[in-house]
Amino acid sequence: MHRFQTLPSVLGLAIALLIGGRSSVFAQQAIPLCQPPNAGEYLLLVVSPTANNQKQLRSALPPELKTITCKYLNETVTRVGGFNKIDDANRWARYVSNIVGLSAIITTRPTTPDVQPQLQQQLPQQTVSYNPQALGEGYAVLVDYYNRPELVNNVQQAVGGNVGFVSYGQRPYLLAVYTTNQSEAYNTLQKLNNSGFVASIVDSRKVILLRSTVRL
Repeated sequence: MHRFQTLPSVLGLAIALLIGGRSSVFAQQAIPLCQPPNAGEYLLLVVSPTANNQKQLRSALPPELKTITCKYLNETVTRVGGFNKIDDANRWARYVSNIVGLSAIITTRPTTPDVQPQLQQQLPQQTVSYNPQALGEGYAVLVDYYNRPELVNNVQQAVGGNVGFVSYGQRPYLLAVYTTNQSEAYNTLQKLNNSGFVASIVDSRKVILLRSTVRL
């Protein structure tokens, strides 16, 4: 009889665990999308897919830096900042990498609203076939071209060289520069921002190169 008396409590525990598991799944699905940076703001997005990553990051950052967990390009990140100077964002990105061991994305938004989505068209097809390959270790500066192929020439003028075509987070971007030199990457980001482009610095190992050079 004693064994039968414990059955309801066992069932109750199992139901509680099941409900708790479902609640956890729902909580994970409820992560909001990251809000974009304000005009002229440099935003730090730290890739932190696990709760332990997020806890370690928050414990390493001073309380005056506002953080929020959100989704960016299908990745769970911690949104930090933002910062008014690229040097500040760069310094905190290095700090996070060295102290916590997490990679960070720096993104920005131009102060002038010149770059806006207007034409819904893709980059023109070229005779050169795709040969997708992952970039190596380093930094990739990406430009969101809003499906406006005419921006290719403008980006080339801004960086003073050829522009590539890549995929990052299952989205197409123009590749302004790929380098292992951190200073070069941040200088290019600032140059693009000053020219009115929406650009980001990302871990180049997560970027798939589709075309090394785009020509209209």
